[in-house]
Amino acid sequence: MPQHTVYRFPTRNAFEDLVCYQEDIPRPLNHEVLIKVRAVALNSRDCQIATSTYPFTIKDNVVPGSDAAGDIVEVGDSVTGFAKDDRVVVCFDQTRLYGPSTHPVAGQSGGGVDGVMAQYITRPASAVVKVPPEAPQTYSELATLVCTGVTSWNALYGNKPLVPGQVVLVQGTGGTSMTALVLAKAAGATTIVTSSSDEKLKFVKEKYNPDWCINYSKTPDWGAEAMRLTGGKGVDHIIEIGGAGTIKESLAAVARGGIISIIGYLAKVDPKSTADILILALGKEAVLRGLIVGPKCMLEDLVAFTSRRQLRFHIEKEYGFTRDEVLAAYHAVASGKNIGKICIVVE
Repeated sequence: MPQHTVYRFPTRNAFEDLVCYQEDIPRPLNHEVLIKVRAVALNSRDCQIATSTYPFTIKDNVVPGSDAAGDIVEVGDSVTGFAKDDRVVVCFDQTRLYGPSTHPVAGQSGGGVDGVMAQYITRPASAVVKVPPEAPQTYSELATLVCTGVTSWNALYGNKPLVPGQVVLVQGTGGTSMTALVLAKAAGATTIVTSSSDEKLKFVKEKYNPDWCINYSKTPDWGAEAMRLTGGKGVDHIIEIGGAGTIKESLAAVARGGIISIIGYLAKVDPKSTADILILALGKEAVLRGLIVGPKCMLEDLVAFTSRRQLRFHIEKEYGFTRDEVLAAYHAVASGKNIGKICIVVE
């Protein structure tokens, strides 16, 4: 049997626990497709899983990674709609086609089931989305659509859809925030970006041209500043990355009836100074909505939209598929210094 390179975490105490294996290339079952992986995009979730800090139970000896783009090399006998050489992206959760997930991790790649850090993977055809031939994105850009892309799409369209002219605020300059910024601008929204780095904000301003940038280190009450910038109206959609450490300012910034999409928990928080979130939310009649990516139907909509609008996404750096480079990619994500995404190109 021909073999390929597969990475696994037999133990999960540090990134360096990653082990490289040579395994038989899998054969697709009747309902599956075999995919040659071309690029993998990393997320902070991957770093948490590698260090056993992810808040859900993970499969033993897991193949890490959830976000991949590649080419179909073989289709199962019962599969229709796919052919050899089709460019595709895989779903984050293989079991979630529509609506909320039925389990917090069971069907998720790199969590409840083996992920994508391999040269070849099989997936149910129902958990794969074909990329239109006219799509301009590279494999790395396509891979970023799986997690940060669908999360952003779900935040902007999964509850009360974004309307042109509304205001969107994204926290930080990481993958989800930058993807959401691209999507919001393409939809005709007014956009605000927050960061603690003037250097990062300068780069984002030059590349994406958001309407406003706020350095939250210099302006710790950035919620009031966002309210001032919007003429007292507030922000219609907020991409909440920080969690408990930033939710008070998000509630200060949000418009009455606005939506705060809670997708992260990265900011440090002093329990003694925690605000009364329920009262603040009540006062704004705000929607606080937790998100764990989204279903396949949203990935389909996102791939179609980004193809039609010819949208491009910033990749901070691409690493190779050797163990040393994969580890370097993990450390790059963990550093938090990147703007946009860190990806791995699979040979």
